[in-house]
Amino acid sequence: MTVPRLKTALAGPLPDLERQLLAAQPDIERWLRGKWQEHAAPFYCSVDLRNSGFKLAPVDTNLFPGGFNNLNPDFHPLCVQAAMAAIEKICPDARRMVLVPENHTRNQFYLQNVVVLHNMLRNAGMEVRIGSLLRDITAPTEVALASGAKLVLEPIERRGNRIVVGGFDPGVILLNNDLSSGTPEILAGLAQRVLPPLHAGWTVRRKSHHFQAYKEVAEEFAGLLGIDPWLINPFFEKCGRINFRERKGEECLEGYVTEILDDIRAKYREYDIKEDPFVIVKADAGTYGMGIMTVKDPSEVKDLNRNQRKKMAVVKEGLQVHEVMVQEGVYSFETVDDAVAEPVVYMIDHFVVGGFYRVHTARGKDQNLNAPGMQFKPLAFAAPCSSPNPDDPGCPPNRFYAYGAIARLALLAAAIELETDAPLEPRDSPGAA
Repeated sequence: MTVPRLKTALAGPLPDLERQLLAAQPDIERWLRGKWQEHAAPFYCSVDLRNSGFKLAPVDTNLFPGGFNNLNPDFHPLCVQAAMAAIEKICPDARRMVLVPENHTRNQFYLQNVVVLHNMLRNAGMEVRIGSLLRDITAPTEVALASGAKLVLEPIERRGNRIVVGGFDPGVILLNNDLSSGTPEILAGLAQRVLPPLHAGWTVRRKSHHFQAYKEVAEEFAGLLGIDPWLINPFFEKCGRINFRERKGEECLEGYVTEILDDIRAKYREYDIKEDPFVIVKADAGTYGMGIMTVKDPSEVKDLNRNQRKKMAVVKEGLQVHEVMVQEGVYSFETVDDAVAEPVVYMIDHFVVGGFYRVHTARGKDQNLNAPGMQFKPLAFAAPCSSPNPDDPGCPPNRFYAYGAIARLALLAAAIELETDAPLEPRDSPGAA
């Protein structure tokens, strides 16, 4: 197995944090088992992590992960087993599933993700068809991929309180579409189970709400380990009255940037960190790395030029940005092949099933890596040894456990977030088709 060489410039207390996580593994796993008795994990999830040497924290949590094709193929069986467990728990009687992808027909990388998802679900024992929301898909349409794989996209039809694809009546609808353009009326009020639920889409969901839930989870977890919650949790604030095109709300944004930079400086002094603090300003809803900028001085948000304001004003599917989150910037001191890298961890139900490094040769350690030009290097989680290991002094550190532990905290926060955002009105019980 070819594994990219990971080089990490360790500084400050992170080695101690890793050792604490490894030493507390039984307590951590027991604590998480208890939490999964109280909360239902999302069907799937991916978490972007940043490792600055002195801090390891999530910076984004995606409830519609679109990079299953970037996982190490050797670990696809883990995906299948986790999917089987999730299906057995959520909809044990279901036999048929419709997978609803993003409205892409030319993005080969994304469509390869759909192929992997389709095969994974089929191997988990489901009959799977791919139902498209695209208006120009009016009949079964075959899409050939460069890999040699083929997909058949079929139009979704509404029949009463159910949707069908041709004569195929599923018991479960699995969304791999983050609903950035809104909640399609055809999916509203279905008797079938929709995973993730519609309120997980960006029409409703807000990153600031997720990180508020994560803050509470991280504080409880830090109490379990006896550590400073800041080591695993980025500061953040929400500015909900911004209009970049009309230059309105800049005072709100400038104020929060100032506040968080001051908070970071105080922590940097406490831990004797010599780096310059920075924040990330990002749209509070949306994905694909759009509507994001790095800020090191409050004056920068007042002096945006026309192109910068235009870039921040609109995100995926033309969604207008009027709410932003100001988040503490977490440096990434990890590199793969001399390029800045960040780990992305994938989970199905509450199981970690793999991940990859997002790598960008043209970006710095204080910049967003989810941008055109990024590359993906599969994480090879094959060496399970823990370090320090008194029986094997040559055993390398198991960074995977630390990644998986922090990623599962974000997953738990997403579960709590979805519960608190769930609509109050009752819905029909799902069918078992």
